[in-house]
Amino acid sequence: MKAMILAAGRGVRMAPLTDRIPKPLLEVGGESLLVRQIRALARSGIHDLVINLSYRGGIIRETIGDGAELGVGIRYSDEGPTPLETAGGIRAALELLRPGPFLVVNGDLVTDFPYATLMLHADEAARIVLVPNPSHHPKGDFALVHDRVRIMGTPRLTFAGIGLYSADLFERVPPGEPVPLAPLLRQWALAGVLGGEVYNGSWQDIGTPEAWTSANDQLATLPNPPGSG
Repeated sequence: MKAMILAAGRGVRMAPLTDRIPKPLLEVGGESLLVRQIRALARSGIHDLVINLSYRGGIIRETIGDGAELGVGIRYSDEGPTPLETAGGIRAALELLRPGPFLVVNGDLVTDFPYATLMLHADEAARIVLVPNPSHHPKGDFALVHDRVRIMGTPRLTFAGIGLYSADLFERVPPGEPVPLAPLLRQWALAGVLGGEVYNGSWQDIGTPEAWTSANDQLATLPNPPGSG
């Protein structure tokens, strides 16, 4: 399986931390967010990776390289100075991700989710991971009914930024245009082809300086997982 790590965003809410460094290279517990994701994917047996680039993407490319030192192979999808949003970024990298299905993960997550367990079920074109609503997002994004994601219903859950997608889902996304993923997820949910599962383990999105500080407080004194360094 191939995986894409989303790393092109500006990280506006993280300023001033991201004024000179892209958010995925911010360190948590002594290791960058991006390297943490790469190592986690490698531990799950996923070694063929694509990373999209935009804001200060050259720094990411120079820092991470081809992935050999981390035991993976990395190719880059450079979106230029303007990020293409999530779905637009996936569309731009589609030829690197085929034939699919492929995994897509946010580059700003700190989680122990077992990536190798995520698989498409019958009649699904995609499957996403949902988590209990964090305090900053109490209303959630979706409901889950018999492993199918629904727009309406309770309890509400939050999209974790982790998903497995069929390549053909992105064929109609206009190439080179910024297109968010959220409207497509809702469209697929309405069509009944979006599966989902709930993860109750460790998960945190590093979207604000406060979240970054909190994650550092939690992880700074903990040893890295086996094989992480």
